[in-house]
Amino acid sequence: MGKKDDGQLKLWNELNENNTVQEVQKYIKKVIEIRGFADQKIEKTMLLLLEEVGELAKSIRKNATNMRIDNDKINHYDTIESEIADVFIVLSSICNKLGIDLFKSIKDKEEENIKRTWK
Repeated sequence: MGKKDDGQLKLWNELNENNTVQEVQKYIKKVIEIRGFADQKIEKTMLLLLEEVGELAKSIRKNATNMRIDNDKINHYDTIESEIADVFIVLSSICNKLGIDLFKSIKDKEEENIKRTWK
């Protein structure tokens, strides 16, 4: 890879489709620390989340709609999958900064949602 070994590759190699949400959240916490973003203020991380959501919207617009897009910039937009991953990574980072268990939050929220009437 050309970079010094800072542990990211080992952590990445441990990821697989059997990991729990909590395990992925712990992985993200570790790589954020390695990359030097652990001390980033929550406000900056929230702005980054909004930026990533915007990039996801652009990618969906480029790949999944008939909307017109600037042809000169079309190659600057990443895949929908990549942008969803970025959103999840930053969201998980926010959860880590606030001490929130993302899986528990989803489970608790879905307990509320299943009681609602959807029309």
